[in-house]
Amino acid sequence: MTTTFTKAPADVAPAAAPRQRRRRRTGGPLAVLPLLVFVAIAFGLPALAMLDGAFTVKDQATGASSYTTANLTGSFQGAYLTALTGSVKLSAVSAGLATLLGLPLAQAVVTSRSRALREAVLTASGVLANFGGVPLAFAFVATLGNSGVLTRHLSLTEHGWDLYSFWGLVVVYLYFLIPLMVLTITPALDGLRSQWREAARNNGATTVQYWRHVALPVLAPSLLGGFVLLFGSAFAAYATAAAMVGSAVPLVTLQIADAISGNVLVGQENVALALSLDMVLIAGLVMAVYLPLQRRSARWLA
Repeated sequence: MTTTFTKAPADVAPAAAPRQRRRRRTGGPLAVLPLLVFVAIAFGLPALAMLDGAFTVKDQATGASSYTTANLTGSFQGAYLTALTGSVKLSAVSAGLATLLGLPLAQAVVTSRSRALREAVLTASGVLANFGGVPLAFAFVATLGNSGVLTRHLSLTEHGWDLYSFWGLVVVYLYFLIPLMVLTITPALDGLRSQWREAARNNGATTVQYWRHVALPVLAPSLLGGFVLLFGSAFAAYATAAAMVGSAVPLVTLQIADAISGNVLVGQENVALALSLDMVLIAGLVMAVYLPLQRRSARWLA
């Protein structure tokens, strides 16, 4: 009795593999298409409208519109330039202080042996980093305002404290920028390998020398990236400053609101759009600096 074995065609399995690869290749762009459509509608159309308005001047007498750079030129003059400079200064100072204060706090959390403490601090940082606007302004007014609880009990006014000033606004911004810095720098601190510290210690390096020559150079891209991220967050903040200081501190976001509402001059809506375009350009520069720093940091800490 002979048994006959039928050999399966050898090209069945190889033929199925290209079909699967082809499906994966064609399915990728289609899966991203809804996101691209949403981004185009939610961000693309407003951006085009802003560009059109920033370069458009309307004659109040005839109602005729024409394209010109007068709005952009005006946005870099007078009170508008002062407000833009004030926003950049406030954002840079707040981001710098938050970076310096957030790093040791994040390091204390990373080196802590208590897992519950780490989770509690990171959870609280996630909440506080998104806490702002009118509620934050009201909390600080009730606590550190002219009639605030701490202001009266500690007699802060007699020592020159003024919440409704540049440095008062810096203190308020630190409330949500420091937690944001903790969230940003913690993954980078987790990436510092214990072998580096042990090698430095075996070669006679102190803790200060280890941080100066090993840890800080490795963390430098992450620190600069965190600073840039904090700068952008502070630069775009509006509701807290509007509710707390009003026009006492010149900020570009407040100038945009005044120009749109016509509180200063009637028909300045397009100047507000030009100021918005200035903010977008600055934010674009911030992102252009942030993304390469993030890639370099990820390459070092991988």
